[in-house]
Amino acid sequence: MIDFPNHSRSYDSMRRAVRFWGHDSAMEASFFINEEALRRIQPDAGPDESGFLNAFDSNRDLICAAAAKLYTRGSRGSYDLVAANF
Repeated sequence: MIDFPNHSRSYDSMRRAVRFWGHDSAMEASFFINEEALRRIQPDAGPDESGFLNAFDSNRDLICAAAAKLYTRGSRGSYDLVAANF
């Protein structure tokens, strides 16, 4: 089962997404939630790094729940959350 104890997150300007990490025992997986998905869950998100990080922080539980549904143990190193996941 994936868990999200690490509250670190960062904005990746090349991917136009917020990156965060989940842990399944000793395994770590990277997750990315793109700007479109963040705008879907928080339409008033600012159009810059700060706005997207704030949108992520305000909706962390919802985002982590969607990430947990997307996660498959050991299948890959990173996962992309898009608007269709919300």
